[in-house]
Amino acid sequence: MNFALSHIELPMRVRFERAMNDDELLKFCAANELLQIERDSNGELIVMSPNNAEGSSFEVDVVTELSLWARADGRGKVFGPTAGFTLPDTSMRAPDASWISLKRWNALTGEQRRSFAPICPEFVIEIRSKSDRLKTLRAKMEMWIANGAELAWMIDPERKAIEVYRPGEQPEIHDNPSSVQGSGPVRGFELVMANLWQ
Repeated sequence: MNFALSHIELPMRVRFERAMNDDELLKFCAANELLQIERDSNGELIVMSPNNAEGSSFEVDVVTELSLWARADGRGKVFGPTAGFTLPDTSMRAPDASWISLKRWNALTGEQRRSFAPICPEFVIEIRSKSDRLKTLRAKMEMWIANGAELAWMIDPERKAIEVYRPGEQPEIHDNPSSVQGSGPVRGFELVMANLWQ
């Protein structure tokens, strides 16, 4: 089976007669390594283009800040945008940045860690790109919470806004904050936005 995609306008959704299992999806992702690929709970693939240079730089800055804090804190591991996780709803999603407690991460087998780990991060960050529809991204944030995330941030560089999602609560919207404070699993983490907004 040829898994390569070319000359297709992105983002797009792809539905096969049968949903790909994780092994098939890993091969599909490897054959299309320049693309960002996720699987929704219906088995449909969401195929996105790579990030632009400005968006990628912003993404790296956010992951770096979270990583530096996590290393000093010592309670969890940080993952970047290429890490995919199989969630309780059977979707495979790859947030722009995420954090998982060492206790939960260490409970996974080596085989599970080398695949799309069957775990929902406790904390996720999604960064809105110019091609992301706000309504779609907000639904994705709700999906993270429904699958077990305790805290989720959606950062919108264009609007200079951060939306904070928690289970059982309405999202909080912060317009042009100088910083945003972590809570729950990442209490003590502070993302200073003055260093990122440009």
